[in-house]
Amino acid sequence: MNITGNTIFIPGATSGIGLALAVQLHERANTVIIGGRRTELLEKIAQEHPGIDTVLIDTADAESIARASAQVLGAHPDLNVLIAMAGIMRAEDWHSPDGFLATAETTITTNLLGPIRLIGAFIEHLQTRPDATIVTVSSGLAFTPLSATPSYNATKAAIHMLSESIRLQLANTSVKVVELVPPAVRTALTPGQETREAAMPLEDFVNEAVSLFETQSDAKEIVVERVKFLRYGEARGDYDQVVATLNGLALQEA
Repeated sequence: MNITGNTIFIPGATSGIGLALAVQLHERANTVIIGGRRTELLEKIAQEHPGIDTVLIDTADAESIARASAQVLGAHPDLNVLIAMAGIMRAEDWHSPDGFLATAETTITTNLLGPIRLIGAFIEHLQTRPDATIVTVSSGLAFTPLSATPSYNATKAAIHMLSESIRLQLANTSVKVVELVPPAVRTALTPGQETREAAMPLEDFVNEAVSLFETQSDAKEIVVERVKFLRYGEARGDYDQVVATLNGLALQEA
Protein backbone atom coordinates (compact mmCIF):
# COMPACT_ATOMS: atom_id res chain seq x y z
CA MET A 1 0.00 0.00 0.00
CA ASN A 2 1.36 3.41 -0.96
CA ILE A 3 1.31 5.72 2.04
CA THR A 4 0.30 8.90 0.19
CA GLY A 5 -2.13 9.94 -2.53
CA ASN A 6 -4.96 7.62 -1.52
CA THR A 7 -8.61 8.17 -0.75
CA ILE A 8 -9.24 6.21 2.44
CA PHE A 9 -12.43 5.33 4.30
CA ILE A 10 -12.02 4.31 7.97
CA PRO A 11 -15.31 3.37 9.66
CA GLY A 12 -15.15 3.11 13.44
CA ALA A 13 -12.59 5.91 13.61
CA THR A 14 -14.05 8.42 16.07
CA SER A 15 -11.54 7.43 18.75
CA GLY A 16 -8.57 5.20 19.53
CA ILE A 17 -6.47 3.58 16.83
CA GLY A 18 -8.89 4.51 14.04
CA LEU A 19 -8.84 8.24 14.75
CA ALA A 20 -5.08 8.37 15.36
CA LEU A 21 -4.48 6.48 12.12
CA ALA A 22 -6.87 8.77 10.24
CA VAL A 23 -5.04 11.89 11.43
CA GLN A 24 -1.62 10.51 10.51
CA LEU A 25 -2.76 9.37 7.07
CA HIS A 26 -4.39 12.73 6.42
CA GLU A 27 -1.09 14.41 7.30
CA ARG A 28 0.57 12.18 4.69
CA ALA A 29 -1.41 13.78 1.85
CA ASN A 30 -4.25 11.28 1.74
CA THR A 31 -7.93 12.13 1.47
CA VAL A 32 -9.48 10.57 4.58
CA ILE A 33 -13.10 9.89 5.41
CA ILE A 34 -13.96 8.60 8.87
CA GLY A 35 -17.18 6.95 9.96
CA GLY A 36 -18.88 6.63 13.32
CA ARG A 37 -22.22 6.27 15.09
CA ARG A 38 -22.30 9.59 16.97
CA THR A 39 -23.01 12.78 15.06
CA GLU A 40 -21.60 15.04 17.78
CA LEU A 41 -18.26 13.22 17.73
CA LEU A 42 -18.07 13.37 13.94
CA GLU A 43 -18.78 17.11 13.99
CA LYS A 44 -16.12 17.67 16.67
CA ILE A 45 -13.51 15.73 14.68
CA ALA A 46 -14.35 17.63 11.49
CA GLN A 47 -13.81 20.93 13.35
CA GLU A 48 -10.56 19.82 14.99
CA HIS A 49 -9.13 18.26 11.82
CA PRO A 50 -10.09 20.39 8.80
CA GLY A 51 -10.01 18.40 5.60
CA ILE A 52 -11.06 15.09 7.11
CA ASP A 53 -14.51 14.16 5.85
CA THR A 54 -17.05 12.32 8.01
CA VAL A 55 -20.00 10.00 7.50
CA LEU A 56 -22.56 8.57 9.90
CA ILE A 57 -22.35 4.77 10.03
CA ASP A 58 -23.16 1.94 12.41
CA THR A 59 -21.00 -1.00 11.36
CA ALA A 60 -23.30 -3.41 13.26
CA ASP A 61 -26.23 -2.41 11.02
CA ALA A 62 -26.35 -3.68 7.43
CA GLU A 63 -28.69 -0.90 6.25
CA SER A 64 -26.46 1.77 7.78
CA ILE A 65 -23.45 0.32 5.95
CA ALA A 66 -25.36 0.37 2.65
CA ARG A 67 -26.39 4.02 3.14
CA ALA A 68 -22.93 5.15 4.22
CA SER A 69 -21.13 3.35 1.41
CA ALA A 70 -23.37 5.01 -1.17
CA GLN A 71 -22.66 8.40 0.45
CA VAL A 72 -18.91 7.81 0.54
CA LEU A 73 -18.69 6.64 -3.06
CA GLY A 74 -20.94 9.45 -4.25
CA ALA A 75 -18.67 12.07 -2.68
CA HIS A 76 -15.38 10.22 -3.26
CA PRO A 77 -15.51 8.13 -6.45
CA ASP A 78 -11.73 7.77 -6.37
CA LEU A 79 -11.84 5.82 -3.08
CA ASN A 80 -9.15 3.13 -3.18
CA VAL A 81 -8.52 2.11 0.45
CA LEU A 82 -10.92 0.65 3.00
CA ILE A 83 -9.71 0.19 6.58
CA ALA A 84 -12.27 -1.92 8.46
CA MET A 85 -11.48 -0.65 11.95
CA ALA A 86 -14.60 -1.03 14.09
CA GLY A 87 -14.59 -3.55 16.93
CA ILE A 88 -15.70 -4.20 20.51
CA MET A 89 -14.14 -6.27 23.30
CA ARG A 90 -16.16 -7.58 26.26
CA ALA A 91 -15.36 -9.93 29.14
CA GLU A 92 -17.45 -13.09 29.22
CA ASP A 93 -18.13 -15.97 31.61
CA TRP A 94 -18.81 -19.20 29.72
CA HIS A 95 -19.90 -21.21 32.75
CA SER A 96 -23.54 -20.39 31.95
CA PRO A 97 -25.32 -18.91 28.91
CA ASP A 98 -26.27 -15.75 30.81
CA GLY A 99 -22.57 -14.95 31.04
CA PHE A 100 -21.81 -14.92 27.34
CA LEU A 101 -24.60 -15.51 24.80
CA ALA A 102 -25.77 -11.91 24.33
CA THR A 103 -22.24 -10.54 24.38
CA ALA A 104 -21.02 -13.18 21.94
CA GLU A 105 -23.76 -12.37 19.44
CA THR A 106 -23.05 -8.64 19.64
CA THR A 107 -19.30 -9.17 19.33
CA ILE A 108 -19.67 -11.41 16.28
CA THR A 109 -22.04 -8.95 14.62
CA THR A 110 -19.68 -6.03 15.14
CA ASN A 111 -16.25 -7.62 14.79
CA LEU A 112 -16.89 -10.18 12.05
CA LEU A 113 -20.13 -9.44 10.21
CA GLY A 114 -19.29 -5.72 10.26
CA PRO A 115 -16.05 -6.06 8.25
CA ILE A 116 -17.64 -8.66 5.95
CA ARG A 117 -20.52 -6.29 5.19
CA LEU A 118 -18.13 -3.37 4.71
CA ILE A 119 -16.04 -5.32 2.25
CA GLY A 120 -19.21 -6.39 0.49
CA ALA A 121 -20.29 -2.76 0.13
CA PHE A 122 -17.02 -1.64 -1.48
CA ILE A 123 -15.46 -4.66 -3.18
CA GLU A 124 -16.88 -4.09 -6.66
CA HIS A 125 -15.83 -0.45 -6.62
CA LEU A 126 -12.34 -1.23 -5.33
CA GLN A 127 -11.76 -3.62 -8.21
CA THR A 128 -12.26 -0.71 -10.64
CA ARG A 129 -9.34 1.19 -9.10
CA PRO A 130 -5.85 0.59 -10.52
CA ASP A 131 -4.31 0.23 -7.05
CA ALA A 132 -6.63 -0.60 -4.14
CA THR A 133 -6.21 -1.96 -0.63
CA ILE A 134 -8.44 -3.52 2.02
CA VAL A 135 -6.93 -3.26 5.50
CA THR A 136 -8.43 -5.69 7.98
CA VAL A 137 -7.77 -5.35 11.71
CA SER A 138 -7.18 -8.47 13.76
CA SER A 139 -5.30 -8.61 17.08
CA GLY A 140 -2.50 -10.38 18.89
CA LEU A 141 -5.40 -12.23 20.55
CA ALA A 142 -6.16 -13.86 17.19
CA PHE A 143 -3.04 -15.94 17.85
CA THR A 144 -2.88 -16.21 21.66
CA PRO A 145 -6.14 -16.38 23.67
CA LEU A 146 -7.02 -14.16 26.58
CA SER A 147 -9.26 -16.29 28.80
CA ALA A 148 -11.63 -13.44 29.70
CA THR A 149 -12.65 -12.62 26.10
CA PRO A 150 -13.41 -15.82 24.13
CA SER A 151 -15.71 -14.22 21.54
CA TYR A 152 -13.33 -11.34 20.87
CA ASN A 153 -10.45 -13.78 20.39
CA ALA A 154 -12.57 -15.91 18.06
CA THR A 155 -13.69 -13.00 15.89
CA LYS A 156 -10.14 -11.73 15.51
CA ALA A 157 -8.90 -15.22 14.61
CA ALA A 158 -11.69 -15.31 12.02
CA ILE A 159 -10.58 -11.94 10.65
CA HIS A 160 -7.06 -13.34 10.24
CA MET A 161 -8.27 -16.33 8.25
CA LEU A 162 -10.74 -14.19 6.31
CA SER A 163 -7.83 -11.95 5.30
CA GLU A 164 -5.73 -14.93 4.24
CA SER A 165 -8.61 -16.36 2.20
CA ILE A 166 -9.82 -13.28 0.35
CA ARG A 167 -6.22 -12.33 -0.42
CA LEU A 168 -6.03 -15.56 -2.43
CA GLN A 169 -9.35 -14.92 -4.18
CA LEU A 170 -8.41 -11.34 -5.08
CA ALA A 171 -4.89 -12.17 -6.25
CA ASN A 172 -5.90 -11.66 -9.88
CA THR A 173 -7.36 -8.21 -9.21
CA SER A 174 -5.96 -4.78 -8.35
CA VAL A 175 -7.03 -5.18 -4.70
CA LYS A 176 -4.45 -6.00 -2.04
CA VAL A 177 -5.43 -7.30 1.41
CA VAL A 178 -3.30 -6.20 4.37
CA GLU A 179 -3.94 -7.35 7.94
CA LEU A 180 -3.09 -4.93 10.76
CA VAL A 181 -2.27 -6.88 13.95
CA PRO A 182 -2.35 -4.62 17.03
CA PRO A 183 -1.20 -5.57 20.51
CA ALA A 184 -3.01 -4.15 23.53
CA VAL A 185 -2.94 -0.39 22.88
CA ARG A 186 -3.84 2.39 25.31
CA THR A 187 -7.35 3.10 24.06
CA ALA A 188 -10.85 2.91 25.55
CA LEU A 189 -11.47 -0.55 24.06
CA THR A 190 -11.82 -1.99 27.59
CA PRO A 191 -12.24 -0.24 30.97
CA GLY A 192 -8.91 1.06 32.26
CA GLN A 193 -6.98 0.20 29.10
CA GLU A 194 -6.13 3.84 28.35
CA THR A 195 -3.81 3.94 31.37
CA ARG A 196 -2.69 0.31 31.52
CA GLU A 197 1.11 0.06 31.75
CA ALA A 198 1.21 -3.23 29.86
CA ALA A 199 -0.58 -1.66 26.87
CA MET A 200 1.37 0.10 24.11
CA PRO A 201 1.02 3.90 23.99
CA LEU A 202 -1.37 4.83 21.18
CA GLU A 203 0.99 7.31 19.52
CA ASP A 204 3.84 4.79 19.54
CA PHE A 205 1.66 2.12 17.96
CA VAL A 206 0.34 4.33 15.17
CA ASN A 207 3.80 5.78 14.42
CA GLU A 208 5.29 2.30 14.10
CA ALA A 209 2.35 0.94 12.10
CA VAL A 210 2.42 3.81 9.60
CA SER A 211 6.19 3.41 9.27
CA LEU A 212 5.70 -0.28 8.47
CA PHE A 213 3.01 0.54 5.90
CA GLU A 214 5.54 2.89 4.30
CA THR A 215 8.63 0.67 4.39
CA GLN A 216 6.92 -2.69 3.77
CA SER A 217 4.63 -1.76 0.91
CA ASP A 218 4.11 -5.41 -0.10
CA ALA A 219 3.50 -6.73 3.44
CA LYS A 220 0.58 -9.08 4.01
CA GLU A 221 0.57 -8.27 7.74
CA ILE A 222 1.58 -5.17 9.69
CA VAL A 223 3.11 -6.54 12.87
CA VAL A 224 4.70 -4.10 15.32
CA GLU A 225 7.46 -5.35 17.62
CA ARG A 226 5.19 -5.28 20.67
CA VAL A 227 2.77 -7.87 19.25
CA LYS A 228 5.35 -10.37 17.97
CA PHE A 229 5.38 -12.16 21.36
CA LEU A 230 1.71 -13.10 20.82
CA ARG A 231 1.76 -13.43 17.04
CA TYR A 232 4.62 -15.89 16.69
CA GLY A 233 4.44 -18.02 19.86
CA GLU A 234 3.33 -21.11 17.98
CA ALA A 235 6.02 -20.69 15.32
CA ARG A 236 8.70 -20.22 17.97
CA GLY A 237 7.51 -23.29 19.85
CA ASP A 238 6.75 -21.48 23.11
CA TYR A 239 2.98 -21.09 22.64
CA ASP A 240 2.01 -22.62 26.01
CA GLN A 241 4.39 -20.26 27.80
CA VAL A 242 3.00 -17.28 25.90
CA VAL A 243 -0.58 -18.25 26.85
CA ALA A 244 0.42 -18.64 30.50
CA THR A 245 2.29 -15.34 30.53
CA LEU A 246 -0.53 -13.38 28.88
CA ASN A 247 -3.19 -14.72 31.21
CA GLY A 248 -0.98 -14.40 34.26
CA LEU A 249 -0.44 -10.72 33.49
CA ALA A 250 -4.19 -10.28 33.00
CA LEU A 251 -4.89 -11.76 36.43
CA GLN A 252 -2.32 -9.48 38.04
CA GLU A 253 -3.97 -6.41 36.48
CA ALA A 254 -7.54 -7.47 37.30
